[in-house]
Amino acid sequence: MAAALPHSRLHLLLPPLHTPTPSSPRRRRRRLPPRLTAAVVSRLQNPTTATHPALPPPAPAPSAALLAAESASLAPRREHRFPGSVASPRPPPDPAAELAEAEDAVLRRALEVRRAVAAEVLVATLHGGKVGGMTYIKNLTARMGRFVDRVVVEAAALRRDRPDLAHQSFNARARAYIQESGLVELVKWFKHNSMTYPQIAKVICSCSGDLEKVRRMIKWLRSIYVKGEFLGRVLAKGESFMNRSFEELEEIIGYLESCGVRRDWIGYVVSRCPQLLNFSMDELETRVRFYTDMGMNEKDFGTMVYDYPRVLGFLSLEEMNSKVQYLKEFGLSTEELGRLLAFKPQLMACSIEERWKPLVKYLYYLNISRDGMKRMLMVQPTIFCLDLETVIAPKVQFLQEIGVRSDAVGNVLVKFPPVLTYSLYKKIRPVVIFLLTKGGVQQKDIGKVIALDPQLLGCSIAHKLEVSVKYFRSLGIYHFVLGQMIADFPTLLRYNVDVLRPKYQYLRRVMVRPLKDLIEFPRFFSYSLEDRIEPRHRTLVANRINMKLRYMLTGSDEEFAQRVQEAVEKRARFEARKASVETLDAPETSEEAEATTASCQNSMEVD
Repeated sequence: MAAALPHSRLHLLLPPLHTPTPSSPRRRRRRLPPRLTAAVVSRLQNPTTATHPALPPPAPAPSAALLAAESASLAPRREHRFPGSVASPRPPPDPAAELAEAEDAVLRRALEVRRAVAAEVLVATLHGGKVGGMTYIKNLTARMGRFVDRVVVEAAALRRDRPDLAHQSFNARARAYIQESGLVELVKWFKHNSMTYPQIAKVICSCSGDLEKVRRMIKWLRSIYVKGEFLGRVLAKGESFMNRSFEELEEIIGYLESCGVRRDWIGYVVSRCPQLLNFSMDELETRVRFYTDMGMNEKDFGTMVYDYPRVLGFLSLEEMNSKVQYLKEFGLSTEELGRLLAFKPQLMACSIEERWKPLVKYLYYLNISRDGMKRMLMVQPTIFCLDLETVIAPKVQFLQEIGVRSDAVGNVLVKFPPVLTYSLYKKIRPVVIFLLTKGGVQQKDIGKVIALDPQLLGCSIAHKLEVSVKYFRSLGIYHFVLGQMIADFPTLLRYNVDVLRPKYQYLRRVMVRPLKDLIEFPRFFSYSLEDRIEPRHRTLVANRINMKLRYMLTGSDEEFAQRVQEAVEKRARFEARKASVETLDAPETSEEAEATTASCQNSMEVD
């Protein structure tokens, strides 16, 4: 009976038999409960029942409501829609598309793993080459995604093309490609030329990982005199011309030389504006013709491009045309505009809306006409490149604060436009303080002095103003008297001492005039000694007349001749009147003399 039982049942239900050992104590057999014992005995007696137990009755079929609830619980979650919207039915999923997406996801995952491994190998190689610190290397590698992709591709190709590397791992092949490409030496060279890691990564990625192309480009840039400190900047900004042939680049350089740009200037021009190498020949010729049509010759054009290379390659043709048309509204002709741009090409970089229009409105507010603006533009075009709020407006406000009338500020700017380009605290204020202190000008007259001669604000204190003040003080002119002379004639301080000294010596030694005449008329120094002072003085001496310096030197030659004639006639009338008086007094004098003589004789006779 025991032999008919299945092995598994015996193994599960019957406890194993243990042979008692003399050394181990005898265990007490565990007794089963009576009910469990009866069940075991019944199973042993009926093996068929134990092997195939009776199945429970089948469950009833689920109802339709239960099936609907189960399908609703398994359905995807509905998207939130606004009331009244209609849900569009979704197409059933395509098994082929799902399989393709799964395969793409696997490939992407594998590629990301390869890229991560290649990036780690690149970091390790750069760190072993002592390119920089770990933070610098990681930041550089993070921006070299395209080069990392090339490392992945080339490392896979080495397994096919290089039998000696076919048995090695992907890491070893990637390391071998990076070392053979010479990346470490190139990065060191870039870093030595002051290139930042974003620029280095941009240059390496722009050549699609072909570092030999970068080396050839560096050699060519050196041949056109691009200096080492600008090589990295040119390569970083000129990513488009990296894929151009050297014949096309040489054609661009040759055309610039034919237009007036000297060969030794080409390196400077390309360093400041690498975008020139990105243009096609047709576009470059159009830009050059835009300036030559204004009347520029080769010399002016070459000088303009050298002074500001971005005038040729930075702006679009539409912007260039709009700015030229706006400048012509000031009354400039095409030739004048060409000379203006040749002198100050930086005007083309200024914005019309942000720079020029606010400045024009402000100048109109200062009562400056269009002709005045034209003069300011021609004399000092830098004004139209300055910021209105931070540079121009504070200087105008300072002029008003020192006493220049509001209606005269515009005349000051038109008369001397460079005053707006001077530093307020380093140039303008020190000159005003010098005039108030050492110049002797009173506070009430300083506005008048600046309004009459704003060029004083451009004079050097040490080399011009102080020298002139010392000279006038050496003549014996008091401090406050000198201030009055400056207030009457502010230009007095702008004359060179070598020009003043001969005129003063002629006044004192030849004309024999007192210092008071010079104090009364300081404008004496503004007249030419050979052409005005000496000839008129000789005329006065020849006619034996004398007049004040104010009447002697002012006016034209005809007016001076008329004054001399009037003075001669006046002197003649005076002398005639004096002669007539003397003739009338002559007989009376003779009769008195005779009577005196007779009386003297009578007295002698009496004696």
